[in-house]
Amino acid sequence: MGFSNRLLRSIESYQHHRARRGPWHGLMRKIARFRHVFWSVITQSDIAPEAKLGRGLMLPHPNGVVIHEYAVIGDDCMIMQQVTIGMIGEDCVPRLGNNVYVGAGAKIIGKVEIGHGARIGANAVVTKDVPANYTAIGIPARLLEREKGFRG
Repeated sequence: MGFSNRLLRSIESYQHHRARRGPWHGLMRKIARFRHVFWSVITQSDIAPEAKLGRGLMLPHPNGVVIHEYAVIGDDCMIMQQVTIGMIGEDCVPRLGNNVYVGAGAKIIGKVEIGHGARIGANAVVTKDVPANYTAIGIPARLLEREKGFRG
């Protein structure tokens, strides 16, 4: 099991025990939190254990990944290194749909919706919504519609 998987498992464990009461779950929550801190240092990432992370999240290179505690990440997403998913103001956090790819160094900030199957290019700065199956590239990000036959 890779380091990023261990980090994600520690977050899942923390969330599981946080939702339950009793001394056993309190102890397990503290252990999960310790594991989260340990794997955060090892992977050099800052993923809040309260963030809503979908099933099948992939972090091939977790170094420098920052995910805000109120961010919502859909199922089967891939987030590359040095990505920031954060807020600008109160309750202004991103929501990523399912099957979203976020390239290295991308920044997704503010109250934005990233649609299912969207792609965020490397080093893009996204501050506006990205519809499903679109690609966002550049600073500030501009949208490109993916071709109907595109399989990427």
